[in-house]
Amino acid sequence: MTGWARAHPHKALAAKAALAAVLLFLVGFETVALARQPTRPHAIVVAAAVVVCLCAVPSRHIPLTLRAGLAAAVSLAASAVLIAGQHALRVWGLGEGIALLVLLTAVVQRAPARTAAVLGPLLGLSCVLAPMRDIRMGVFTVVYGVLTVVVTAYSMILRWQNAARLRDLAAVRDAERLELARELHDVIAHHVTGIVVSARAARFTHLDGERAGDAFARIESAGDEALGAMRRLVRVLREGEARTTPVAGLAEVRALADAFTRTGPPVTLDLEPGLDHTLPPEVAAAVHRIVRESLTNVRKHAPDATAVRITVHTTPRGTELRIANDGGTPARPTEPPTRGGGFGLAGLTERAEALGGTLTAGPAPEGGWQVTALLPPAGPTDH
Repeated sequence: MTGWARAHPHKALAAKAALAAVLLFLVGFETVALARQPTRPHAIVVAAAVVVCLCAVPSRHIPLTLRAGLAAAVSLAASAVLIAGQHALRVWGLGEGIALLVLLTAVVQRAPARTAAVLGPLLGLSCVLAPMRDIRMGVFTVVYGVLTVVVTAYSMILRWQNAARLRDLAAVRDAERLELARELHDVIAHHVTGIVVSARAARFTHLDGERAGDAFARIESAGDEALGAMRRLVRVLREGEARTTPVAGLAEVRALADAFTRTGPPVTLDLEPGLDHTLPPEVAAAVHRIVRESLTNVRKHAPDATAVRITVHTTPRGTELRIANDGGTPARPTEPPTRGGGFGLAGLTERAEALGGTLTAGPAPEGGWQVTALLPPAGPTDH
């Protein structure tokens, strides 16, 4: 709901206004139906209900814990005054009870553990006590008691699922960092081997003039690239030992496109000439990883796609990769929600950000769905 509200601010505002209107309508309906001759107890009931209903409306400016705390305090104070003193003749507690349940489920799911442990029981108690203000406790007392238990249990289940989902998401991100670290390990080994070979050749071969300058230039270039890869390796490495595995690159991207074309919609691969020789190995590996995941999601989520286009070219900010399909159903790499779905986009985003880049997925301007990644070149090394 938070993501939907950010993407559709006007609809979110209308939904909030509708929630407030419904809750206040229930308060007004109960007031008119039960208190044709208003009394002081009924005035207290109405005032408390209005405050609680307004607190239940989401707000970007007022934190949830503050709204929930105020609602619980007002509701409990009104219940204490009416139960200990003069009861209202008849009370249903429709609007106030629903508002308290809305706040209860939000607090149990989203508030910090300690805050939820305090505010949750207070809101539940407020909801149970609201219909007890009636001089004769009736069916609403039982209904709200049952609803409070059910809503609390369901919200706790959702909270546990969200926590488990976040742990799984963290594990996916760590695994992506480890895979990137292993690839960078191979890149460093490659460059260091080149440095050693060049240095040995310089020792045993008489070099002077231009040839000596070229040899030292190669050693310097390989050293700079190795230091840059080492810096990125230190940044992304997590627990575990890096193992040497072949680093996938643009050749494997071509193989992926060919294999996908044989069993799915045709793939048009547009690679900028010369990238095989100029693209850093870790960036080429990231391109391969993103293409592989995106093609997998095309097969899963866009069965009606008739064409896929993969474009890789350089820009002043780095290497831009775009995978687009014309399917009517979005071929969306699974987003990282806290509940449900998978973690495809989470891992790809983690990889892109570890390299200092960005990755986005969304509807393509010409229709269909597209994944766009910007992977900057290796930054300057620190000597």
